[in-house]
Amino acid sequence: MSFKIIVDSCCDLTPLQFRQGPFLQVPLTISLPGTEIVDDATLDQGKLLQLMCENSEAPKTACPSPAQYLDAFARCGEPDIYVVTLSALLSGSHNAAEQAKALWLEDHPHAHIHIFNSCSAAAGEVAVALKIEETAVSGFSFDEVVAEVSGFISSMTTYFVLENLDHLRKNGRLTGLASKITDKLKIKLLMGATPEGEIRKVGQALSVKQALSKMVGLMADDPGHIGKTLCIVHCNHAERALYVRELALKHCRFRDIFLSDARGVTTVYANDGGIVVAF
Repeated sequence: MSFKIIVDSCCDLTPLQFRQGPFLQVPLTISLPGTEIVDDATLDQGKLLQLMCENSEAPKTACPSPAQYLDAFARCGEPDIYVVTLSALLSGSHNAAEQAKALWLEDHPHAHIHIFNSCSAAAGEVAVALKIEETAVSGFSFDEVVAEVSGFISSMTTYFVLENLDHLRKNGRLTGLASKITDKLKIKLLMGATPEGEIRKVGQALSVKQALSKMVGLMADDPGHIGKTLCIVHCNHAERALYVRELALKHCRFRDIFLSDARGVTTVYANDGGIVVAF
């Protein structure tokens, strides 16, 4: 079966997967005062974190254009094409991909293209992309892959724990109340995604380590995790990712655990030390 999987750059797959797998990336753009960074393979995470630390103004992100998605479709050739985007409630990436699909089908009416709204980000997009790959490799038809992955997305769980929530708040992804609470009380919030892809508070703790432990406890208590792949994305903090992996191996029954470092857009919102998981 011939297929390609296009992802936007909030999907934190590894460089090896982009080199050897069926994946193509359409990058978002990150803007800081006087600087514009394309979130592609050339991005330097350390430099981005330094720029974020030096600027009082929060970085902004811009979604890909329909033209960028059209270019990606052209690079795929004629196989089945699956696209995974950021939550449509958090970014215009999904809308841009849908516009590109409509334009592409005008000239290629028999093409098979499906745009998946991940209703998530970061590790959530990774989980969806890996599910597409797994299902397509198994020999499912295009329509069967779409149905299987759509069901997976509707049942997927996303959690994250961040050192601070400032960039989420400043970019309108979070109410100011949550950020002010954490600053005032010196607590860490355990956050998650609603089924529609909005951000919600799940719990709180006195430290990041305690919040991560609570997160794994919630995963262990959820029978829906059994037999799935746990995707863990960390922002410049492999030690925390390995800690979560160790706890998950001890307390959960995942089939597999995937780890990766954050790309640019996830770095912007997760900030230094952030952890995002999905299954």
